[in-house]
Amino acid sequence: MNKRVTFASTRLAALLIAPQLLLVFVFFYWPTGEALYWAFTLEPPFGGGNQWVGLENFRQVFTDSTYWNSVRVSVIFAIASTTLSLAIALLLAMFVDRRLRGHKAYSFLYFWPYAIAAPAVGLAFRFIFAPDAGLFSAINRVFPNIWNPALDGTDALVLIIIANSWKMAAYNFIFFLAGLQAIPRSIIEAAAMDGSGPLRRMREIQFPLLSPTFFFLVIINITETFVDSFGLVDIITNGGPARATDLMVWKIYVDGFQGKDYSLAAAQSIVLMLLVMSLTVAQFRYVERRIHYG
Repeated sequence: MNKRVTFASTRLAALLIAPQLLLVFVFFYWPTGEALYWAFTLEPPFGGGNQWVGLENFRQVFTDSTYWNSVRVSVIFAIASTTLSLAIALLLAMFVDRRLRGHKAYSFLYFWPYAIAAPAVGLAFRFIFAPDAGLFSAINRVFPNIWNPALDGTDALVLIIIANSWKMAAYNFIFFLAGLQAIPRSIIEAAAMDGSGPLRRMREIQFPLLSPTFFFLVIINITETFVDSFGLVDIITNGGPARATDLMVWKIYVDGFQGKDYSLAAAQSIVLMLLVMSLTVAQFRYVERRIHYG
């Protein structure tokens, strides 16, 4: 029977949890309450008290074609970035799991990119993929204007997808490697003795046993792309060209801080928050409870 920690005085327990509760209140509940207030009210253009408008801000959001464009771009960005980062991370984890020479050094190097802040990643990729410098300038000289994220919306979207995938692949790598190392070696060795090659062992043993890790990372990566992509867009593309990289989180910033329409931005933030909460509920309901190792 496991022993539980008990406190003789509830005052001591309250003092221990107070700092965490304060952080949660200041950085989550308070901003959420303010966003809800702004989302259902409208500030007069010349100041004064906010006027209650009910669902008018949400109606304006859902009837705005530019908002649906940001939703479309965000979904494309989330799916493409998640797919690419998971594929890269799984491939790297497979190679490291084979314990080749120097695999410990590779483990450190593959995880290192995740420690870099998103704005720093954006700045690096902005210079690396610049159409007038380095490798891509040479490619553009051979094939004129084949790559120009400043003018071509598809190129700009591809660029932020690559940048985000490079960063998230490091995070995914750690989980895939841990999942692979949790598979008993006796199973792999028995399959090898039965004549199964490396590819067959991956397909029929390792991949199925990685399904909990895979589905967990799908939810985490999609959530990450919706809420933590602002730094990349801000540094690399500024939402352009022609709104080609106008992600939902970027549009909230533009409408709220550049357009000074705080009520509209608050309504958009509530929609985004509900989307993230839905992904979290899906994770707990379908991933943790229904996905098990065979």
